[in-house]
Amino acid sequence: MPTPDLAGALNEWFADAARPLPWRAAEVSPWAVLVSEFMLQQTQVARVVPRWKAWIGRWPTPAALAAEPPSEAVRAWDRLGYPRRALWLHRAAVEIVERHGGEVPAELDDLLALQGVGPYTARAIAAFAFGRRHPVVDTNTRRVIARAVLGQAQPGPPATGRDLAAMGALLPASDAAARAFNAAAMELGATVCTARTPSCDACPIAAACAWRAAGYPPYDGPRRAVQGRFEGSDRQVRGLVMRELRAAHRPVHAGELATLWPDAAQLERALGGLVADGLAVADAGGGLRLPDA
Repeated sequence: MPTPDLAGALNEWFADAARPLPWRAAEVSPWAVLVSEFMLQQTQVARVVPRWKAWIGRWPTPAALAAEPPSEAVRAWDRLGYPRRALWLHRAAVEIVERHGGEVPAELDDLLALQGVGPYTARAIAAFAFGRRHPVVDTNTRRVIARAVLGQAQPGPPATGRDLAAMGALLPASDAAARAFNAAAMELGATVCTARTPSCDACPIAAACAWRAAGYPPYDGPRRAVQGRFEGSDRQVRGLVMRELRAAHRPVHAGELATLWPDAAQLERALGGLVADGLAVADAGGGLRLPDA
């Protein structure tokens, strides 16, 4: 079991070791934090930083984004992946303007009611933008808890209730220390307690780590399903189509789309999925364009 000062040791380490990510700056707005949380879902930090800076430079408030058509949000999303997040972020901006006078709400229930905001994102915004004492658990946090507290090499499949309870049990009592600990646990998992090559000699809580004390036993529990390869997948085809739609400021005709992929049935499936997801709109001529309303 970890020492009682696990959070204190991590927070002390984090004060000097934290990466200077732009959305961590003291002066950033809750909206800027919200945008970062949308972009960071399933996307590496290095890819997010330039896109986040450009986005906040163009749309520094929810009202600024809400005043633009959703097509501009999708276009600005560029190649971050999972472009439905751009549509959700645009819709969330509209909802913030309509329901909250253009100010990002601080309460979990209000955050959860926004398009695209799930339990993790709501807690992250409440904690990091408003300093609220909520447990925030991502993949890195789960790995730190699994090793330091449970003595396991890996956390196994996620379980929201269990994961939140485990992090909640470790949270310091004060809002400020809890906010720091949420970020510190993520940072440790991202930079030191990594999945494949953890740097245990550089770990600030190595003395409290149950996995290290047990002799680093291999993980033998249930495993998460592995996502299929990208090459040749429907995701790749969707990405090719979205690249064309973002580049064009007019409908892309059916003949142009047909040249993007040799498998006509797979291409048709990808096109139908994009329309169903609201990422593309069919025109009378059989072409596609980005949504404008």
